[in-house]
Amino acid sequence: MTPVWTWIALALTILTWIIPFVMLFIVPANRKPSSATAWMLLIFAFPWPGLILFLLLGSPKLSSRRLAMQKEINRYLTELVARAQANPQVRPLLAPDIPGRYRPFVDLSAALGALPATAENGVEILTNYDDILARIAADIDAARRFVHVQFYILIADAATEECFRAMERAVARGVPVRVLYDPVGSRKYPPYRATLRRMQAAGISAYPMLPLYRLDDVNRPDLRNHRKIVVIDGEIAYTGSLNLIHRAYHRRDNLYYDELMARVCGPAVDALDAVFRTDWYSETGQRLTDPDDPLSAIAFVPGGSSLCQVLPSGSGFERENNLRLFVDLVHAAREKLVICNPYFVPDEALMMAVISAALRGVEVTIFNSEARDQFLVAYAQRSYYEELLRAGVKVRLYRAPILLHTKTITIDDDIAVIGSSNMDMRSFALNLEVTLLCYDPRVVADLRRAEAAYAARSRELTLDEWRQRPLHKRLFENLTRLMSPLL
Repeated sequence: MTPVWTWIALALTILTWIIPFVMLFIVPANRKPSSATAWMLLIFAFPWPGLILFLLLGSPKLSSRRLAMQKEINRYLTELVARAQANPQVRPLLAPDIPGRYRPFVDLSAALGALPATAENGVEILTNYDDILARIAADIDAARRFVHVQFYILIADAATEECFRAMERAVARGVPVRVLYDPVGSRKYPPYRATLRRMQAAGISAYPMLPLYRLDDVNRPDLRNHRKIVVIDGEIAYTGSLNLIHRAYHRRDNLYYDELMARVCGPAVDALDAVFRTDWYSETGQRLTDPDDPLSAIAFVPGGSSLCQVLPSGSGFERENNLRLFVDLVHAAREKLVICNPYFVPDEALMMAVISAALRGVEVTIFNSEARDQFLVAYAQRSYYEELLRAGVKVRLYRAPILLHTKTITIDDDIAVIGSSNMDMRSFALNLEVTLLCYDPRVVADLRRAEAAYAARSRELTLDEWRQRPLHKRLFENLTRLMSPLL
């Protein structure tokens, strides 16, 4: 009589052969060819580990519950904007005349993220780490109605102490302070538990974003909320690349980070607040949209002269919002394109757009860093350097030990992009991100000054130098590039 274990082994062997062929009917459906190919290679090479990884990480979207909530909020925002545009006092802010040059991007962003372009905004570019934290603390100290704080990493330490004290003072004088933080992004830093206890003791309403423990809302574990937003009274907002933590991120080596944030006034503040309120609703079930509540009412206060638009993106949306916008903007460049981003691992469409811009005579510059804080991403992005350099793209490497964490794009002399989004597959398809578009030469001029400072602290990589890199580094680059589409 054949032992039962023999039959089990035979069944497992047959299943091992069947799994890859069955997955051919599942994996490629509605998936990019590069991603599908990478998954199928993994599953054919290692059927059981590949199947388990695909079941855990294969879906790039949030749960059906969260997708439904995002659609609900988008419908609400569309209706809210339509009602507000009917108000003759507000209409010039929410329905401004859009120059023809910007109309395609305005329409695309509105279709993707449900938020319109707004006029009369003020945008101030901040690049000094300590100054950014001090300005946030000072604005929170002036809050009268509410304070909304959202960061991927949020830690109370020596650098952020004044921000936390300002939030505590706001609560003490009766101003509600609401905080969203990513538990996965924050947990690795030792003051994390003490930070949570401190906020609870102060009466700050703090909630984790996409917590892993919720059984009623199960999501892929590496879908994270990467947004950085601060909103004070619906009149002032901050967004950009900075996390609320010391610029050395409590690392044991000597690496630290340079950041850029935009301080915003005007109706774009309400758009950033809408993104916060959407995430708050998703995490707490509480809607901060009562028009009869003066503490939560939308302000629509003019704050400057810039035309701006906010685009949320991520796994809560049907499409890769930020990627679609970035590709369109790169194709629109005619004279100059500057990309500052710490993690440049583009998909085929974005890479082709950047290469095509350089080949048609656009001056294209990409700022990266000599320093690296993520091994796999660092080597994956370097696998693109040779093709970029051969096309005439200037690659400038920010000198170690500082890692340039700024995430901006400038197109010609009149369009600027500032946000939380990296230029990699994670930020395009998985992470929840937020992007501020500024259709204004003055904002671009301010960013050009920041870019000039970055250029002074960086060196230009040449094609001859890059071709002389060691063979083992080329191997790492190729391997990590193959892994990058595994979504």
